[in-house]
Amino acid sequence: MAYTVDTLLDALEENMMKSEDALSSAFAGIRTGKASPALVENITFEYYGTQTRIKDAAGITAPEPRLLVIQPWDATAVKGIEKALLSSSIGITPMSDGKTLKLPIPELSQDRRVALSKQAKSSAEEAKVALRNIRRDGNDAVKKFEKDGELTEDERKKMLDDIQKLTDSYIAKVDAMFAAKDKELMTV
Repeated sequence: MAYTVDTLLDALEENMMKSEDALSSAFAGIRTGKASPALVENITFEYYGTQTRIKDAAGITAPEPRLLVIQPWDATAVKGIEKALLSSSIGITPMSDGKTLKLPIPELSQDRRVALSKQAKSSAEEAKVALRNIRRDGNDAVKKFEKDGELTEDERKKMLDDIQKLTDSYIAKVDAMFAAKDKELMTV
């Protein structure tokens, strides 16, 4: 990306926010024993030859704390959604009546909680790697600005320091998000 000296920090922060949002979405898809539409809404299935997300082809509700109901707008999508749910990593077998799918959310076993915690940790680590890559791109841009004569050595040091502080703050947010998700997963 082409940055200018003035827009660099804002652009880096925007990219870091996107990484944080991606992590939030990933965490929403990790189940905790409570019914949440986020658990299944981004699972894709074959619909008239195209990969379609469930949330784009059906209404997803949680009428009870331990039950999800998926009601496709087109009854022909039921089989495809059911197949996608069975092959997904959520580990829940849907019950179909031909028009709707019901997903009873079972209580999580301790082994499953540990596995989901590892999955959450992995997602958090991926987010941290993304943040560090954004920092590296910003640092490279700052060094190029100095080389091109757009920054003095003192300005370069200050910008590198600002980029590091920004990165540290987002890594702290990721750690806090993981800690909250881990606590949520491990609470029986």
